[in-house]
Amino acid sequence: MLYLLDANVLIDANRKYYPIDRVPEFWEWLVHIGKIGKVKIPIEVYEEIRIGKDNLAIWAKQEETETALLLNEEVDLAITPRVINEGYGDDLTDSEFEHLGRDPFLIAYALKCSNERCVVTTEVSKPKKQRANRHVPNVCDTFGISWCHTFEFVRTLGFSTNWKATV
Repeated sequence: MLYLLDANVLIDANRKYYPIDRVPEFWEWLVHIGKIGKVKIPIEVYEEIRIGKDNLAIWAKQEETETALLLNEEVDLAITPRVINEGYGDDLTDSEFEHLGRDPFLIAYALKCSNERCVVTTEVSKPKKQRANRHVPNVCDTFGISWCHTFEFVRTLGFSTNWKATV
């Protein structure tokens, strides 16, 4: 399974759970599992985290981080409109379209190989939300894409502050 990270996974991890300056092991672990092909971040999502000047952006701009985590493929331009139309609405206003952000790209990458990919997000399912307000888990459910929360992701892949790279 290839785990595709939503930007909020990294943003929230740095702000709330695993600050880069206090839990560097988490960030080293992410790079390690990226190198062995278990986790990747699509370019459209990666751009969200490297635009700033904070610790997260500095970390994301490091060559080793980018090489390990950046998904090396382009979005399928036939899948992305399908994600928008069927996942959110086929008649979105310009304002609604802007509200979607990069989520449709993330979901499109997952849909491309849905049996082999899982979206990781900090968003929670809110089935009553409609149109551009739909959450990533609910759009994933629409397409039969696996998804999980950050904590399920770190448990499944075995993060620990005393992990040691074996590769």
